[in-house]
Amino acid sequence: MGRTLLEAVLADRTLELGCAFDMPGTSAVGSQAGGITIGADPAAAAKCDVLIDFTRPEGTLANLKHARAMVIGTTGFSGDQKKAVAEAAKRMPIVMAANFAVGVNAAYQLAETAARILGDDYDVEIIEAHHRHKIDAPSGTALKLGEVVAGALKRKLGEVARHGRSGETGERPAKEIGFHALRGGDIVGEHTVVFAGSGERVEITVRSQSRTTYAAGALRAA
Repeated sequence: MGRTLLEAVLADRTLELGCAFDMPGTSAVGSQAGGITIGADPAAAAKCDVLIDFTRPEGTLANLKHARAMVIGTTGFSGDQKKAVAEAAKRMPIVMAANFAVGVNAAYQLAETAARILGDDYDVEIIEAHHRHKIDAPSGTALKLGEVVAGALKRKLGEVARHGRSGETGERPAKEIGFHALRGGDIVGEHTVVFAGSGERVEITVRSQSRTTYAAGALRAA
């Protein structure tokens, strides 16, 4: 994702690449991007107007100490880590989203509308698929879809979420929201919300064909 963001910034005539850095020890450190050497020191963010961060939670938290404003696309935060981001947002502008693709954000609204219309008579399952290198599951986008649906149905996601099933699970609880993660190949990102009722099934699916959709949304936020 980092390389895609760099290419998008360099191609945008309204933006200027001020610095670029990655986690220490990664292959990108020391390479060139737009005449700038990619470093490993997050303090470089202090000289930039906005830092676009698609890293890992621990990297994002380190970057919060140096940035002047941030666009955060990192996922996999714990509850305490999210609180740290919220605290930082009191002293600088932060735009944070599980997914910056326009189509995905449209899917959030569609899922919310469907949940309100269909109600408790339909079972909800969320299926997501990503490339083999993704390190968190379920994806931040899948969790956000779950939060949106749970909110529309007046449920607390932490109380009704079910992550996968195995063995003799018994009958499915009526208000459960299931999550299922697939990992393989070079899948950019696919998310489906299934509303399964008696005699019919409604599915809302969004498939990302390229990471450039995420980059374009992040640049708009910046």
